[in-house]
Amino acid sequence: MRDLQASKRGTQSVTTGSVDCKALRFVKGLLRWLDCGGLYPRKAERRRAVIQPEIRGSNPRPTNRKGVVQRTESIAPTRGPIPLSMIFLAAFVVHLPLLLMKLPLKSYDANFHIFFASHYLHNWFDPWNPKWYAGFSQTTYPPLPQQWLALVSRLIGLDMAYMAVQFIAILLLALGVYRFSMLWVDRRAAAFAALASVFLGSECFLVYSAGQLSTTFAAPLYLNALPYLFQWVRHGKWRSFLKGGALFVAAAAAHHATLLFGSFLFAVPVLALVIFDRQDGERVSIPAFLVRSGSIILVVGAAVAVVLLPFWIALIHYPVTQTPIPHPSRANYILSPQWGLNYFVVPYGALILALPFIFLRGSSIARLRPLLLGFWLAFLVGLGGTTPVGRLVLGRAFDVLTMERFSYWATLLALPFVGLLATTLIDRFQLRAVAGLTIAAGLTCALAVSWATYRPADAADFKVNAVASWLNRDGHDRYRYVTLGFGNKISRLAVLTNASSVDGEWNSGRMLPELTQFGGGALTSSKYFGKPGLDALSAILHHADRYGLKWVFVKDPYYEPLLVFGGWRRVDDLEDKTITVWSKEDVPPAIAVNAPQIPPQWQGLLWGILPIGSSILALVLVLIPERRWHRQRVVEPSTADENLVLQRLAS
Repeated sequence: MRDLQASKRGTQSVTTGSVDCKALRFVKGLLRWLDCGGLYPRKAERRRAVIQPEIRGSNPRPTNRKGVVQRTESIAPTRGPIPLSMIFLAAFVVHLPLLLMKLPLKSYDANFHIFFASHYLHNWFDPWNPKWYAGFSQTTYPPLPQQWLALVSRLIGLDMAYMAVQFIAILLLALGVYRFSMLWVDRRAAAFAALASVFLGSECFLVYSAGQLSTTFAAPLYLNALPYLFQWVRHGKWRSFLKGGALFVAAAAAHHATLLFGSFLFAVPVLALVIFDRQDGERVSIPAFLVRSGSIILVVGAAVAVVLLPFWIALIHYPVTQTPIPHPSRANYILSPQWGLNYFVVPYGALILALPFIFLRGSSIARLRPLLLGFWLAFLVGLGGTTPVGRLVLGRAFDVLTMERFSYWATLLALPFVGLLATTLIDRFQLRAVAGLTIAAGLTCALAVSWATYRPADAADFKVNAVASWLNRDGHDRYRYVTLGFGNKISRLAVLTNASSVDGEWNSGRMLPELTQFGGGALTSSKYFGKPGLDALSAILHHADRYGLKWVFVKDPYYEPLLVFGGWRRVDDLEDKTITVWSKEDVPPAIAVNAPQIPPQWQGLLWGILPIGSSILALVLVLIPERRWHRQRVVEPSTADENLVLQRLAS
């Protein structure tokens, strides 16, 4: 009877000795325990136990002429994907403690986003911000992440709100990678791809070192929209049209560079997949493909034009024509290996070892070739000046954009291949592969997270509260100021003070001619831009009377000779004399400048309603239940040793 019951359970036949198989049962139970997270694959059809002709129900232990006792034991572990709940749990375990420690505040751009959010917190319907560049319009930067940050900050403050919004983006990325990978690989490989996104080096690099909230917020929205795009163009499902369109618009409201460049790297391979897909026995007709693709492009394009209308108006009236500012991500990584380490090795991490598999598997399977081409293009552009591809593809935009975002998109496009590689290795090497992949993922994540400590955005960590207090008292905020040697602390200072500055960190929003005609970035770090940076600083100091610039706060003594020769004098010291205050006589109080760039009131209303409204609409539509659609597995990784079979012979 035990053999018959084993047969009903779908077991395998194992030849054993006449002794009891307790060791065999222990191994079987151990493997099942290890499989609780779906480490081993589930077979499409379980093999049934083979009952030998000599075995009868009345005699479950017959002996043949050779004295071999035959019985059945189930020792093949079940196959299945890792549950999404376990993937989200991994994200909680890895990222939540780091965010609660506020590690992203040490990144390059985190305080920049907090500064934008602080303005929306106090002036939701007025995008004109007078605190930088003697006044600039925040309509030059899509507002969605910063607006959510401002809303959440009413409950937990700006700093923790930043961590909360960033954590939601990390969870959305895992979900988006899972859904996007399901278009290309089976469910099990997609689950491994989603798990890999939790440890992804480029994601950790952008979160904890670069601080690019908008990039890491927009990409998950696009990834979650792409399966809806496929369902609409392939099957004509209207719910998918509405949901996908709403997510595309919300993603556009989060980041303009992802809209203009990244969306094509993701959407074009998906549209090519629609043409190649034959899961229902026939391909989509060309007229249907063109009509559906054209309709969603037109509708989403019109919606994006309306939602970001103030952004397009500012871009048309005041295009970015300033002198290009050098950035190390555009360097030749071979000639400048220190930047290759920063922008290639750290973001890719152990994914570099998977590159041969990506090219071999992607080129050998027709269905994966569009995904491979998208990855290959993003990969080459992300190499900056190492290859001419970036400049050829982007044109003048190559001198405006930073290339680490293309490396980020390339790693996202590579994750379905990573899922395939993980399933292949685990099927063949089992626990050894699990251990190796875990170590590789952990080291990749650890390197990217710790990179902000080894290569911080600012070498010195100091507080700017004393500077803000000095500016906010005795009428000092009636004049403008500039800092020297503060690095990205100028964003934190702008949050704390009411005074206005002629400097800032949003280069595309500045309109002062002294800043746009030279190829320098922020004045506070002007020495790092060489002669162009120092020329811009000298021009601003020379025109101090024009802008009401009376105060200069110096953290780096390098700039003091320039101030002395320019007629400035030292008037105070702060923070144990580590920060000096310099002033210039006969400077009139600051007055409003850049008046033509101030957006009208109707643009402020649109800016405060439509972007945040698009995200709320997308959330409502996505929550509408949808019929589950079943699709066949499209890529089956080849495996060696499909099942683990233990045999023990006794004579």
